[in-house]
Amino acid sequence: MRLVKEFGTTWYNHGVASTESVYYTVHMLFGEYVRKKREALKATDRRFSVRQVAQRIGVEPAYLSKIERGDVAPPSEAKIRALANELGEDPDVLLALAGKVSSDLLEIIRKRPQLFAELIRELKTLPDHAILRVVREVRDGDW
Repeated sequence: MRLVKEFGTTWYNHGVASTESVYYTVHMLFGEYVRKKREALKATDRRFSVRQVAQRIGVEPAYLSKIERGDVAPPSEAKIRALANELGEDPDVLLALAGKVSSDLLEIIRKRPQLFAELIRELKTLPDHAILRVVREVRDGDW
C-alpha cells in the first residue's frame, strides 16, 4: 500500500489551519513509513540513526530494523507512542498505520459501542470539512 500526500492544501491539525500538514488518503505499511520518516530526519540530524532511535525508545536496533523492513509486526502501543514522539508524528496516525487504535479511544467506544459505531459509519463518507465542523460543534457546543 502507498501513502499519498497532498501538499499546499489547507489541512486542519487539531483544529489549526496549516498548509504544511499532510493529508493521508491511503495507508502505507507502518515500517516503511517509519523508515522513510526516520531517514528523512537523519539526513539533517545524525541522532536519527536506527541505533540511536532504538535506544531512545527502548528497543534493540535489530528489532527496530525488522519493524522498518516489515519483517515483524508493529510494536506495542507504548512503543508506537514513543516512536511517534521521537519522530515528531501524531501517535494516532502511527497507530492507524500499525492497524491499531489508541487504548483511550477503545475505552470510550466500549462504553457506548452502538452509538459510536453508528456515528463512525455516518461520518465515513463525509468530506473532511464536514467532519471538522462536527468536531468543532461537539468541542465548542454548550451542552
